[in-house]
Amino acid sequence: MRKLLIQAQFTLLICSLLLSPIASRAEERAHGRSMVITQYGIVATSYVQASQAGARVLERGGSAIDAGIAANAVLGVAEPMMNGIGGDLFAIYWDAKTGKLYGLNASGWAPKALTIDHLRSKGISAMPQKGIDAVTVPGAVDGWTKLHERFGKLPWSELFQPAIYYAQTGVPIPEAISAYWADTVADLKTNPESQRVYLLNDRAPGVGEVFRNPELAKTLTTLAKEGESAFYKGEIAKAILKTSSDLGGTMTGEDLSQFSAEWVEPVSTTYRGWKVYELPPNGDGIAALEMLNIMEQTPPATAGALSTAELHTRIEAMKLAYADVKAYDGDPKFSAIPVKELLSKQFAAKRAALINSGKANCDVTPGALTGSDTTYLSVVDREGNILSLIQSNYSAFGSDVTVQGAGFVLQNRGGLFSVDAKSPNALAGHKRPFHTIIPGFMEHGDVHVGFGIMGGLNQPLAHAQFVSNFVDYHMNLQAAMEEARFTVNSKLGCNIVIESRVPKATLDDLTSMGHILDVRKQYSTTMGRGQAVLTDSAAHIHYGASDPRADGSAEPEAPSIFAKPSY
Repeated sequence: MRKLLIQAQFTLLICSLLLSPIASRAEERAHGRSMVITQYGIVATSYVQASQAGARVLERGGSAIDAGIAANAVLGVAEPMMNGIGGDLFAIYWDAKTGKLYGLNASGWAPKALTIDHLRSKGISAMPQKGIDAVTVPGAVDGWTKLHERFGKLPWSELFQPAIYYAQTGVPIPEAISAYWADTVADLKTNPESQRVYLLNDRAPGVGEVFRNPELAKTLTTLAKEGESAFYKGEIAKAILKTSSDLGGTMTGEDLSQFSAEWVEPVSTTYRGWKVYELPPNGDGIAALEMLNIMEQTPPATAGALSTAELHTRIEAMKLAYADVKAYDGDPKFSAIPVKELLSKQFAAKRAALINSGKANCDVTPGALTGSDTTYLSVVDREGNILSLIQSNYSAFGSDVTVQGAGFVLQNRGGLFSVDAKSPNALAGHKRPFHTIIPGFMEHGDVHVGFGIMGGLNQPLAHAQFVSNFVDYHMNLQAAMEEARFTVNSKLGCNIVIESRVPKATLDDLTSMGHILDVRKQYSTTMGRGQAVLTDSAAHIHYGASDPRADGSAEPEAPSIFAKPSY
């Protein structure tokens, strides 16, 4: 009898646990991955081995900057279509001890002789999107250098050892990277050096196939030993200049040696009590902030983040913000960019008043003023310092021009210049083009978040959606990153790309309102690939999230458990 009673009590206990709110919440969550939570550091990237490399650097006593550089260098080996030393870089760094935020703009300028007149003399009437005339000076290496000089702890040479190892011995190619690579085969064949370095018997490496790049290993070894001078003045610079000259390019030694990344003051707005930061022009971050300002004019939809009302507001806010940035953004050294007015709450209220709650606007014009392929990573170290870093070639494999004998491609960021001389983004020598790549940061009280979602013009609207998911709908870091998203369509107007996880009823409602929807799979890389880290300064606990739309992970730093016996 006693045995039966114990069995009955045990059965009731199990049933109560299964039916309890805690069990229900755990089993019925809407996101697929859990956050990484630790008292130590976290590195989140789009390639697992890059995240691991950064985490190992943290374990060696490295700073968030050290770990970020190491991880970024590995990403240049493993996903070379997205990033590498031939591209540009932007970063936001939060210093936990002082509470100060730093911004770095490491975007390169156009060669001095690459001008609108030069293109016209060659019979070119539109900005080239590929080839040597789309190439601007790569800024990533100088960006790494300036970050390391200010906030690094480990020797510069140590940071490149993981990337050199993987370039020599090879990296197994995961699913998403393999798919991106396969889409580039025809373009890579336009440049013999690119074809030789990046294709295996004239095809892209398949899933699980090992890719090696011994010439990049040699280049990284030179960079590790000699520092940035090798890239902008020395052996690597000579290879860049020879490649440019052989293809009829305009780049000179002065274009490389005179370039310098710049420390800049992040710009910000408030969103329902949170302060959200982006970097100023020539970047696209002000579009994210303006979109949030417009969204803030309307309360969050009670039906949730994927409701018709919420998505309609976000889509219409995006159109308004993008129209303004397209009209007014550029290099502030060459044009006066009206950042203050674009980010004012008064301007946002005027723009929000144009939103029709029941109808899509297919023809959005800029507001009247009174005055890609990319990789993103985020790091938090054990002290709570946060690095939010984005680095890019722009298009897949950039210009498709590989530096002879060096194992890396040059970016095609010059393709974003305008050949309209009246545009604030008009092509000019030693001018930086409009940039789509943006790192993000937000804070409220003791909570600080470094985040970013890559992918060309997708980035500002993806940032705004992430912030809203986190702030308005109280999703945790991973859920906010995973939530179904929409993005821009190359057809523009009312055309929107959206994931199929959005409820069918919402999709039908949006269609009836005039939105033209291109519905993709549940987790589409078209929506960009993001990472995020969070530190709770009061609790000294760190959180990490990695987007399931990519191949990566958020990897925690391991404590020194085996350093000394505890007995």
